[in-house]
Amino acid sequence: MKPTALDAADIRILCALQQNGQLSKSKLAELVGLSSTPCWARFARLKKAGLIRGYRADLALGKIVDVSKVVVTVSLKSHRKTDFDRFEAHIRSLNAVTDCVATGGGMDYVMTVVTTSLSAFQTLMEDMLSAELGIDRYMTYFVTREVKSVQPDLAQLLAQPAK
Repeated sequence: MKPTALDAADIRILCALQQNGQLSKSKLAELVGLSSTPCWARFARLKKAGLIRGYRADLALGKIVDVSKVVVTVSLKSHRKTDFDRFEAHIRSLNAVTDCVATGGGMDYVMTVVTTSLSAFQTLMEDMLSAELGIDRYMTYFVTREVKSVQPDLAQLLAQPAK
């Protein structure tokens, strides 16, 4: 997919939103150095183009509720499109799976699962195995502490020449 063409003002808007979340019209305009009306028109265009998917608060989940976070790698028995589609549809339906990426190489998927206990995690995995999703094997890695979890710096990514 071809990236959307962005100018410097568009990038400043996206960076401000990435760093601050949802902002008022006037605050966004102030941060990016534009007047409110043109800034808001650009914001609306960027949103309509699908570049802004939503807004989230970065919660300190461990201070709110006890959770177990597990990273799971999954390899499927068969690699037909229907096998991938079935697995991915099931994963999308599970609230406990907070991230899942398809990968090339030794494993087909890497996902993060957040549950209230290790026994709840085990129940989720047993249910997945019972659902006949074509799982050949999976490996679990229990998260002991989070070292870093951030969004990539958009301005820095755009400043790097493509190789």
